[in-house]
Amino acid sequence: MSLVSSPLSRTEPAGSAPAASTVRAMEVGQHLIAGVLTVIGVIRAIGVGVMPAAAVSAGVAILVWHVAGTILPSKVRSWPLVVGWLIGFALVWAAAVAVSAEFVWVSFLLWLLAGHLLPLRWGLVFSLVVFVVVVTAPILHYGTTSYADVFGPLIGGIFAFGISRGYLQLLHDADEREELVASLTRAQREMAELQDELALAQRHSGAIAERTRISRDIHDTVAQGLSSIRLLAHAEANRTEDPSATRTLGQVETLAGDSLVDVRRIVAALTPAELEEDPLAAALQRMLDRLRGETGMQAELHVDDTLPTLPTVVEVALLRTAQSALGNVRLHASASRVVMSLIDAEDSVRLDFIDDGTGFDVTAWEQASDRPSSSYGLQFMRSRLRELGGGLDVESTTGEGTAISVHLPIHHPTQEKP
Repeated sequence: MSLVSSPLSRTEPAGSAPAASTVRAMEVGQHLIAGVLTVIGVIRAIGVGVMPAAAVSAGVAILVWHVAGTILPSKVRSWPLVVGWLIGFALVWAAAVAVSAEFVWVSFLLWLLAGHLLPLRWGLVFSLVVFVVVVTAPILHYGTTSYADVFGPLIGGIFAFGISRGYLQLLHDADEREELVASLTRAQREMAELQDELALAQRHSGAIAERTRISRDIHDTVAQGLSSIRLLAHAEANRTEDPSATRTLGQVETLAGDSLVDVRRIVAALTPAELEEDPLAAALQRMLDRLRGETGMQAELHVDDTLPTLPTVVEVALLRTAQSALGNVRLHASASRVVMSLIDAEDSVRLDFIDDGTGFDVTAWEQASDRPSSSYGLQFMRSRLRELGGGLDVESTTGEGTAISVHLPIHHPTQEKP
């Protein structure tokens, strides 16, 4: 890949075959332009009386310098080297123009390269210097010039520089679109994974609830019945004086007691330790455990004991919001600790996030929230919560961490309609 086209490669959207083909076509076009313009300069220089050896040497010098940028290994390329190469190319071209004014044709390639390789301000300065050389060359060589020698290069330079800058901007916009699409695709995949995780947790919670119901039913019916049988047998055995009846009632009491022990063991086995575990809280805890394991960040979860059972749509929204918020902490906050709290707020539920990271200017973010360059994550969180009647509050100061509070009604207004 050419040194001069390496900036194009850096702006090429990853994995975009059409963009890659376009970049390759531009590279080939660049080399063709260099070759054609140099050959035209050599032919015209010889045509106006320049010694063929001098004209050919100047043309070869231009092509050699241009090819040097092509064969330079990509691993040693750097921004200063690219700029140095361009300045060196301009000096070689200026030396060729000193041999013959006909080499001003190569200026079109220099204007293209200036648009590719330099920031706008320095690209304009470089292009202006090249234009001055183009305009003064005929005067120095022939003692005269014409309107065509001035306005022709001026129009050509503007056209070349404009095409170059416009093409780079198109590639930059394509790169941003690719990044946005990739980000949305990742978010959609992560949301689907969270939904699957929540569904699994709810199925697990349903199984626990069913086991709890069965254990409660056994305890309230069979266990209570056996306990009553045991007490009745013991009481009757104390009142009767018949040895046979006493022996039989004793056996009944013993059998009922043994069976009661078995029933209680079964009830204990059907009542798992996860009985108190809420599926949403469990999913949030796993999310924090994953964050802690992958980043080493301290992560804590606090859940109110009074939190009621939440509708599925609310749990999904809270899970997605937590995933986005923790993603922001991981990517942007540079935090060492994050605390998540799931709070019972009577008719609503609140999910708070506090981190000790770098923070940001909330006022600036609010003012930029209508621009594509602002944080998509917070925008998407806020819009999703508003659809459910909730909201998002952000407090942050640069260098002092960030606090995010999410609130959602437990019963969405649409759920109350008949």
